[in-house]
Amino acid sequence: MPRKPEILKVTPVADSRLFHVEAVDLRFSNGEERQFERLATRGHGAVMVVALDEDNNVQLIREYAAGLDDYILTLPKGLIDPGETALEAANRELQEEVGFGARNLVLLKNISAAPNYMGHSINVILARDLYPSVLPGDEPEPLERVTWPFDDIERLVTRDDFAEGRAIAGLFLARLYLQQQADIS
Repeated sequence: MPRKPEILKVTPVADSRLFHVEAVDLRFSNGEERQFERLATRGHGAVMVVALDEDNNVQLIREYAAGLDDYILTLPKGLIDPGETALEAANRELQEEVGFGARNLVLLKNISAAPNYMGHSINVILARDLYPSVLPGDEPEPLERVTWPFDDIERLVTRDDFAEGRAIAGLFLARLYLQQQADIS
């Protein structure tokens, strides 16, 4: 495995309410020097929840995505608040966004979207044994809850309005986990 590049300098480039852009000057093990730009990580992390009800339906939300200027179908997700664990944050977000809590929460994997350009990652959580529970959220408008048969996720991922790569990965991680659990039983 190659040796990690030496970080020579990190310089702030731009700041906004959501993003902090840095220029990173690097020296690679072969002596080559380059400058990369990256979105720096802030906060305490994030969660995305694959919530399965008693009928094996996955709970989805339809929300406005400013980056695409359109409404998308995706999994519930949100930031981890200070002092929360990933599982606590997942249960809170589930209650805020779809109106269910979960008695059974499992961390499946921490995944990244574009590791060459940003340090942001998200914890994919499987939530089962759901019960009705609503918490007030911070969304600017009510989210539409959509249920989808988990056994039919192949058709879901081909829909034009379900295109978030992290959500697609989350569904397949959940399916793999559940298949492995069934094989153990």
